[in-house]
Amino acid sequence: MADATDHLWMHFTRMASYSAGEVPTIVRGEGAYVWDARGRRYLDGLAGLFVVNAGHGRAELAEAAAKQAGELAYFPLWSYAHPKAIELAERIAALAPGDLNRVFFTTGGSEAVEAAWKLARAYFKRTGKPNKHKVISRFLAYHGTSMGALSITGLPGIKSDFEPLVPGAVKVPNTNFYRAPEHGDSPEAFGRWAADEIGRAIEREGPDTVAAVFLEPVQNSGGCFPPPPGYFERVREICDAYDVLLVSDEVICSWGRLGEYFGAVRYGYQPDVITTAKGITSGYAPLGAMIASDRLMEPFLTETGMFAHGVTFGGHPVSCAVALANLEVFAREDLTGHVRANEAAFRATLEKLHDLPIVGDVRGDGYFYGIELVKDKTTRATFDEAESERLLRGFLSTALFSAGLYCRADDRGDPVVQLAPPLIAGQEQFDEIEQILRGVLTEAWSRL
Repeated sequence: MADATDHLWMHFTRMASYSAGEVPTIVRGEGAYVWDARGRRYLDGLAGLFVVNAGHGRAELAEAAAKQAGELAYFPLWSYAHPKAIELAERIAALAPGDLNRVFFTTGGSEAVEAAWKLARAYFKRTGKPNKHKVISRFLAYHGTSMGALSITGLPGIKSDFEPLVPGAVKVPNTNFYRAPEHGDSPEAFGRWAADEIGRAIEREGPDTVAAVFLEPVQNSGGCFPPPPGYFERVREICDAYDVLLVSDEVICSWGRLGEYFGAVRYGYQPDVITTAKGITSGYAPLGAMIASDRLMEPFLTETGMFAHGVTFGGHPVSCAVALANLEVFAREDLTGHVRANEAAFRATLEKLHDLPIVGDVRGDGYFYGIELVKDKTTRATFDEAESERLLRGFLSTALFSAGLYCRADDRGDPVVQLAPPLIAGQEQFDEIEQILRGVLTEAWSRL
């Protein structure tokens, strides 16, 4: 096999870091584990990339793909339909909260976010409010890499090379209670403050210019920020007051990651749009979707109405067939119930790491956790850029993988280790994660 550095351009990868070393090459997966080309086993502590929710090696999902490819390998959804897209859209609409009954298929999460921003703009143009085009999202939040989605993304480090981006994307504070700039003694007061910052941003920009607010149920980047109590209830009130659409970006947080099919259900709020991808097929084929309320489709139901947007492979027959088979696995094995039954044990196991001096915070919900690393637990002092570079990229990422755990050591905010194992994981895997982290983090502290 040719070396991966000869021709393969890897995503979000410092290619020079492999100039004198071998690129890890994963060749097989089974359950919660993967194996590399040398035959070594690793616990997949990130479900690939928050994707393989049903676990690796599901023969029925591969068989569903092969069967569909033999019947109808491809046909577009441009003025035509095919049975699997019809069936999957109906299934999704039945699972989605409230009147989110309209399913627009894409091939991934960035495309779903892009579609949602375009829908918000088009909807308001068609309902007599053409100036409503701006979007609000949170600092450090990741919403994708296409130019519109990247504009909504709140990570300066991955945007600078591509500026100027699409104008009209406004940022507000996130919900990191561990580093709350206000009301650090009260989650409820902090949640109210963070939600009201969205209202203040709408006022600053002008309510007649703001079309949508994009929020993840649990913010991924920065290390798994759950919503404080009352946060989404207040955000919904603000959106209603200013006629702004609430988009729940659930590319990660849907399909059981938080113990429900959708994160909005977990936290009890009603969005106008849900964007989703990743776990919808458990990664066995690429698929994403924008799920919109009936109200948002109404302006496009006139005789000449059309949402002038589409992608070649959105709603691909093979991907839709795999998604349907994936949802059958979810129903048969009650994977969402499995997460709800085991999330407390997962949290408790990770919280054992609080006795390490380098562990400042353990946060998250469901099967989605971040562990923030600190220099001083008392003051919550974080690492400077050089220390973070040495700690995460220079040691932790490689050391964790060498110890048999694939996860994410992330420094896009304060340094964190992120964990999101397949939803089939149980106490055996939780203990394995804790033991590997304990050993590697202890060594990391000794190197500081």
